[in-house]
Amino acid sequence: MKLEYFQMIDRIAALDLDARTIAAEARIPEQSPVFEGHFPGYPLMPGVLLVEAMAQAAGWLTVALLRFEAMAFLAAIKAVKLRQFVTPGHDLAITARIEHVGSGFAVADAAIAVGGQPTCEATLTLRTLPFPTPALREHMAAAAARIGLAFPEPRHD
Repeated sequence: MKLEYFQMIDRIAALDLDARTIAAEARIPEQSPVFEGHFPGYPLMPGVLLVEAMAQAAGWLTVALLRFEAMAFLAAIKAVKLRQFVTPGHDLAITARIEHVGSGFAVADAAIAVGGQPTCEATLTLRTLPFPTPALREHMAAAAARIGLAFPEPRHD
């Protein structure tokens, strides 16, 4: 996890396209500029970054379901519950399940657990759009490879 670059997912642990589910892992870094201000002497992972981690997991699942022909952008957040503090060094188990995908949107239920304990959850709406540039698609392919998600070459039909 590189908080300052919004790289929230370290590894895809499981992907089941038939069940529309994903499990991802991330380790909160011991040191990050984020913790210098949140909070001095009592570093806590910001709740908005926990939501971002869930959104990225749901986004990768959506991209895979759409056969890597489109990106997913966070569009709405509902029913967020932050149940406990997350501190540097914690390992996150992030899960998401797509409830709907189509018409340019995906809706996912996502959650994070730390040490097997529920930590946060949310219902997320993602906007799906074709990759706007080949360079962005290449960047996403490299990010997918880094976290262990197979990203196929573009089709040339």
